[in-house]
Amino acid sequence: MKKILLLFCFLIISFNLYSQSVYTLDLKKDIVISTLSLGMFIPPFFINDDQEIPTNLNRNDVNAFDRWSMFPFNHGFQSVRIPLMIVYNSSIIIPPLLISLGNQKFNFDVWLTYAVMFTQAFLFTYGTKELIGRLVNRDRPYLYFDEPYNFSITDGRHNRSFPSGGTAVSFMPAAFLSTTFSQEFPESRWKIPVIIGSFTLSSFVGVTRILSGDHFLTDVLAGAAIGSLYGWLIPTLHRKKNDENGLSFNLTGNGIIMSLKY
Repeated sequence: MKKILLLFCFLIISFNLYSQSVYTLDLKKDIVISTLSLGMFIPPFFINDDQEIPTNLNRNDVNAFDRWSMFPFNHGFQSVRIPLMIVYNSSIIIPPLLISLGNQKFNFDVWLTYAVMFTQAFLFTYGTKELIGRLVNRDRPYLYFDEPYNFSITDGRHNRSFPSGGTAVSFMPAAFLSTTFSQEFPESRWKIPVIIGSFTLSSFVGVTRILSGDHFLTDVLAGAAIGSLYGWLIPTLHRKKNDENGLSFNLTGNGIIMSLKY
Protein backbone atom coordinates (compact mmCIF):
# COMPACT_ATOMS: atom_id res chain seq x y z
CA MET A 1 0.00 0.00 0.00
CA LYS A 2 2.84 2.39 0.86
CA LYS A 3 4.45 1.72 -2.50
CA ILE A 4 1.20 2.56 -4.29
CA LEU A 5 0.86 5.84 -2.36
CA LEU A 6 4.45 6.75 -3.14
CA LEU A 7 3.80 5.99 -6.82
CA PHE A 8 0.78 8.32 -6.85
CA CYS A 9 2.82 11.07 -5.19
CA PHE A 10 5.55 10.60 -7.78
CA LEU A 11 3.00 10.85 -10.58
CA ILE A 12 1.49 14.03 -9.20
CA ILE A 13 4.92 15.66 -8.99
CA SER A 14 6.43 14.36 -12.22
CA PHE A 15 3.39 15.11 -14.40
CA ASN A 16 3.26 18.78 -13.34
CA LEU A 17 -0.49 18.42 -12.90
CA TYR A 18 -2.85 21.31 -13.53
CA SER A 19 -6.09 21.94 -11.66
CA GLN A 20 -8.12 22.74 -14.77
CA SER A 21 -8.57 20.94 -18.06
CA VAL A 22 -7.82 22.69 -21.34
CA TYR A 23 -11.01 21.14 -22.77
CA THR A 24 -14.59 22.20 -22.30
CA LEU A 25 -18.06 21.46 -23.61
CA ASP A 26 -20.15 23.94 -25.56
CA LEU A 27 -23.86 23.17 -25.90
CA LYS A 28 -24.38 24.47 -29.45
CA LYS A 29 -21.12 23.08 -30.77
CA ASP A 30 -21.56 19.69 -29.12
CA ILE A 31 -25.10 19.36 -30.44
CA VAL A 32 -23.69 19.81 -33.95
CA ILE A 33 -20.77 17.41 -33.41
CA SER A 34 -22.94 14.79 -31.72
CA THR A 35 -25.56 15.01 -34.46
CA LEU A 36 -22.89 14.60 -37.13
CA SER A 37 -21.35 11.65 -35.29
CA LEU A 38 -24.72 9.91 -35.03
CA GLY A 39 -25.33 10.74 -38.68
CA MET A 40 -22.14 8.88 -39.49
CA PHE A 41 -22.75 5.99 -37.10
CA ILE A 42 -26.36 5.02 -37.90
CA PRO A 43 -26.68 4.91 -41.75
CA PRO A 44 -24.25 1.98 -42.35
CA PHE A 45 -26.61 -0.35 -40.49
CA PHE A 46 -29.22 0.22 -43.19
CA ILE A 47 -26.88 -0.72 -46.04
CA ASN A 48 -27.35 -4.31 -47.15
CA ASP A 49 -24.02 -5.64 -48.38
CA ASP A 50 -24.73 -9.37 -48.03
CA GLN A 51 -22.86 -11.36 -50.65
CA GLU A 52 -22.02 -14.99 -51.16
CA ILE A 53 -18.57 -16.08 -50.05
CA PRO A 54 -16.44 -16.18 -53.23
CA THR A 55 -14.38 -19.18 -54.27
CA ASN A 56 -11.33 -19.65 -56.50
CA LEU A 57 -9.93 -16.18 -55.89
CA ASN A 58 -6.55 -15.55 -57.52
CA ARG A 59 -3.81 -13.89 -55.49
CA ASN A 60 -2.30 -12.53 -58.69
CA ASP A 61 -5.32 -10.24 -58.97
CA VAL A 62 -4.28 -8.45 -55.78
CA ASN A 63 -2.13 -5.34 -56.21
CA ALA A 64 1.61 -5.82 -55.71
CA PHE A 65 1.69 -3.61 -52.60
CA ASP A 66 -0.79 -5.83 -50.74
CA ARG A 67 0.13 -9.20 -52.22
CA TRP A 68 3.16 -9.77 -49.98
CA SER A 69 1.15 -9.17 -46.79
CA MET A 70 -1.51 -11.84 -47.39
CA PHE A 71 -1.91 -14.59 -44.79
CA PRO A 72 -4.33 -17.50 -44.26
CA PHE A 73 -6.89 -17.36 -41.48
CA ASN A 74 -5.42 -17.50 -37.94
CA HIS A 75 -7.90 -17.50 -35.06
CA GLY A 76 -5.20 -16.85 -32.45
CA PHE A 77 -4.09 -13.56 -34.00
CA GLN A 78 -7.71 -12.62 -34.63
CA SER A 79 -8.70 -13.07 -30.97
CA VAL A 80 -5.78 -11.21 -29.41
CA ARG A 81 -7.06 -7.85 -30.66
CA ILE A 82 -10.06 -7.89 -28.29
CA PRO A 83 -8.24 -7.59 -24.91
CA LEU A 84 -5.77 -5.17 -26.48
CA MET A 85 -8.52 -2.86 -27.71
CA ILE A 86 -10.14 -2.92 -24.27
CA VAL A 87 -6.87 -1.75 -22.74
CA TYR A 88 -6.36 0.95 -25.39
CA ASN A 89 -9.87 2.34 -25.05
CA SER A 90 -9.54 2.34 -21.26
CA SER A 91 -6.32 4.38 -21.46
CA ILE A 92 -8.23 7.61 -22.19
CA ILE A 93 -9.07 7.92 -18.48
CA ILE A 94 -5.43 8.82 -17.73
CA PRO A 95 -5.64 12.62 -18.31
CA PRO A 96 -8.86 13.22 -16.32
CA LEU A 97 -7.63 10.86 -13.60
CA LEU A 98 -4.37 12.78 -13.24
CA ILE A 99 -6.23 16.10 -13.17
CA SER A 100 -8.47 14.76 -10.39
CA LEU A 101 -5.39 13.58 -8.48
CA GLY A 102 -3.90 17.04 -8.81
CA ASN A 103 -7.08 18.59 -7.42
CA GLN A 104 -7.44 15.84 -4.82
CA LYS A 105 -11.14 15.63 -5.71
CA PHE A 106 -13.43 14.16 -8.36
CA ASN A 107 -13.75 16.66 -11.23
CA PHE A 108 -17.17 15.83 -12.65
CA ASP A 109 -16.97 18.44 -15.42
CA VAL A 110 -13.63 17.10 -16.60
CA TRP A 111 -14.83 13.48 -16.65
CA LEU A 112 -18.05 14.49 -18.46
CA THR A 113 -16.07 16.42 -21.08
CA TYR A 114 -13.81 13.45 -21.73
CA ALA A 115 -16.76 11.05 -21.87
CA VAL A 116 -18.54 13.21 -24.45
CA MET A 117 -15.40 13.71 -26.54
CA PHE A 118 -14.52 10.03 -26.55
CA THR A 119 -18.08 9.01 -27.43
CA GLN A 120 -18.12 11.42 -30.36
CA ALA A 121 -14.71 10.22 -31.59
CA PHE A 122 -15.79 6.58 -31.32
CA LEU A 123 -19.07 7.14 -33.19
CA PHE A 124 -17.26 8.95 -36.00
CA THR A 125 -14.56 6.28 -36.21
CA TYR A 126 -16.88 3.29 -36.14
CA GLY A 127 -19.40 4.89 -38.48
CA THR A 128 -16.75 5.88 -41.02
CA LYS A 129 -15.12 2.46 -41.14
CA GLU A 130 -18.51 0.71 -41.39
CA LEU A 131 -19.76 3.02 -44.14
CA ILE A 132 -16.62 2.60 -46.24
CA GLY A 133 -16.48 -1.14 -45.60
CA ARG A 134 -20.07 -1.74 -46.69
CA LEU A 135 -19.66 0.37 -49.82
CA VAL A 136 -16.24 -0.89 -50.96
CA ASN A 137 -16.95 -4.63 -50.41
CA ARG A 138 -13.35 -5.85 -50.49
CA ASP A 139 -12.82 -9.57 -49.89
CA ARG A 140 -10.54 -10.52 -47.02
CA PRO A 141 -7.08 -12.03 -47.65
CA TYR A 142 -7.86 -15.43 -46.09
CA LEU A 143 -10.36 -16.10 -48.90
CA TYR A 144 -7.42 -16.38 -51.30
CA PHE A 145 -6.08 -19.45 -49.47
CA ASP A 146 -7.23 -23.05 -49.42
CA GLU A 147 -6.79 -23.35 -45.65
CA PRO A 148 -10.07 -23.63 -43.69
CA TYR A 149 -11.38 -20.73 -41.66
CA ASN A 150 -14.10 -20.24 -39.07
CA PHE A 151 -17.34 -19.51 -40.95
CA SER A 152 -19.21 -18.66 -37.73
CA ILE A 153 -16.84 -15.75 -37.16
CA THR A 154 -16.27 -14.56 -40.71
CA ASP A 155 -19.64 -15.17 -42.39
CA GLY A 156 -21.38 -11.91 -43.23
CA ARG A 157 -18.18 -9.88 -42.85
CA HIS A 158 -15.99 -11.59 -45.40
CA ASN A 159 -16.33 -8.64 -47.79
CA ARG A 160 -15.53 -5.83 -45.33
CA SER A 161 -11.77 -5.97 -45.47
CA PHE A 162 -11.28 -2.27 -46.26
CA PRO A 163 -10.67 -0.44 -43.99
CA SER A 164 -9.54 -2.32 -40.89
CA GLY A 165 -12.04 -1.57 -38.14
CA GLY A 166 -9.93 -3.12 -35.40
CA THR A 167 -7.02 -0.88 -36.36
CA ALA A 168 -9.26 2.20 -36.55
CA VAL A 169 -10.72 1.75 -33.08
CA SER A 170 -7.21 1.12 -31.70
CA PHE A 171 -5.56 4.15 -33.28
CA MET A 172 -8.41 6.45 -32.27
CA PRO A 173 -7.74 6.12 -28.50
CA ALA A 174 -3.98 6.24 -29.19
CA ALA A 175 -4.36 9.59 -30.98
CA PHE A 176 -6.94 10.71 -28.42
CA LEU A 177 -4.61 9.96 -25.48
CA SER A 178 -1.56 11.44 -27.23
CA THR A 179 -3.42 14.64 -28.09
CA THR A 180 -5.10 15.17 -24.73
CA PHE A 181 -2.05 14.24 -22.68
CA SER A 182 0.22 16.55 -24.69
CA GLN A 183 -2.19 19.46 -24.38
CA GLU A 184 -3.11 18.89 -20.73
CA PHE A 185 0.49 18.39 -19.61
CA PRO A 186 2.69 20.17 -22.22
CA GLU A 187 5.71 20.32 -19.91
CA SER A 188 5.56 16.73 -18.70
CA ARG A 189 8.61 14.55 -19.25
CA TRP A 190 6.21 11.70 -19.97
CA LYS A 191 4.68 13.33 -23.04
CA ILE A 192 6.95 11.70 -25.62
CA PRO A 193 6.88 8.23 -23.98
CA VAL A 194 3.06 8.35 -23.86
CA ILE A 195 2.84 9.25 -27.57
CA ILE A 196 5.38 6.64 -28.66
CA GLY A 197 3.96 3.96 -26.37
CA SER A 198 0.32 4.46 -27.36
CA PHE A 199 0.98 4.39 -31.09
CA THR A 200 3.39 1.47 -30.78
CA LEU A 201 0.81 -0.63 -28.96
CA SER A 202 -1.98 0.30 -31.38
CA SER A 203 0.32 -0.60 -34.27
CA PHE A 204 0.56 -4.08 -32.79
CA VAL A 205 -3.18 -4.48 -33.33
CA GLY A 206 -2.69 -3.55 -36.98
CA VAL A 207 0.02 -6.19 -37.32
CA THR A 208 -2.21 -8.87 -35.79
CA ARG A 209 -5.01 -7.94 -38.19
CA ILE A 210 -2.66 -8.69 -41.08
CA LEU A 211 -1.25 -11.89 -39.57
CA SER A 212 -4.77 -13.16 -38.83
CA GLY A 213 -5.57 -13.04 -42.54
CA ASP A 214 -8.38 -10.54 -41.97
CA HIS A 215 -6.80 -7.51 -43.63
CA PHE A 216 -4.36 -6.30 -46.25
CA LEU A 217 -1.71 -3.72 -45.44
CA THR A 218 -3.68 -0.95 -47.14
CA ASP A 219 -6.71 -1.87 -44.98
CA VAL A 220 -4.64 -1.36 -41.86
CA LEU A 221 -3.10 1.91 -43.07
CA ALA A 222 -6.54 3.27 -43.90
CA GLY A 223 -7.90 2.21 -40.52
CA ALA A 224 -4.95 3.85 -38.75
CA ALA A 225 -5.55 7.09 -40.67
CA ILE A 226 -9.28 7.13 -39.84
CA GLY A 227 -8.76 6.44 -36.15
CA SER A 228 -5.91 8.94 -35.82
CA LEU A 229 -7.93 11.66 -37.56
CA TYR A 230 -10.88 11.50 -35.19
CA GLY A 231 -8.71 10.86 -32.14
CA TRP A 232 -6.97 14.18 -32.84
CA LEU A 233 -9.83 16.21 -34.31
CA ILE A 234 -12.49 15.79 -31.61
CA PRO A 235 -10.31 16.90 -28.65
CA THR A 236 -8.95 19.76 -30.76
CA LEU A 237 -12.48 21.01 -31.43
CA HIS A 238 -13.07 21.13 -27.66
CA ARG A 239 -10.04 23.23 -26.74
CA LYS A 240 -10.89 26.25 -24.62
CA LYS A 241 -10.69 29.48 -26.61
CA ASN A 242 -7.84 31.89 -25.96
CA ASP A 243 -6.46 35.03 -27.55
CA GLU A 244 -3.40 33.37 -29.04
CA ASN A 245 -4.51 30.38 -31.02
CA GLY A 246 -7.22 27.78 -31.39
CA LEU A 247 -9.52 25.89 -33.69
CA SER A 248 -13.04 27.29 -33.82
CA PHE A 249 -16.10 25.42 -34.99
CA ASN A 250 -19.24 27.45 -35.73
CA LEU A 251 -22.71 26.76 -37.11
CA THR A 252 -24.05 29.39 -39.53
CA GLY A 253 -27.12 29.74 -41.67
CA ASN A 254 -25.16 28.53 -44.70
CA GLY A 255 -23.40 25.59 -43.07
CA ILE A 256 -20.50 24.87 -40.73
CA ILE A 257 -17.35 27.01 -40.59
CA MET A 258 -14.08 25.72 -39.16
CA SER A 259 -11.24 28.20 -38.68
CA LEU A 260 -7.72 27.94 -37.28
CA LYS A 261 -6.21 30.95 -35.53
CA TYR A 262 -2.46 31.03 -34.90
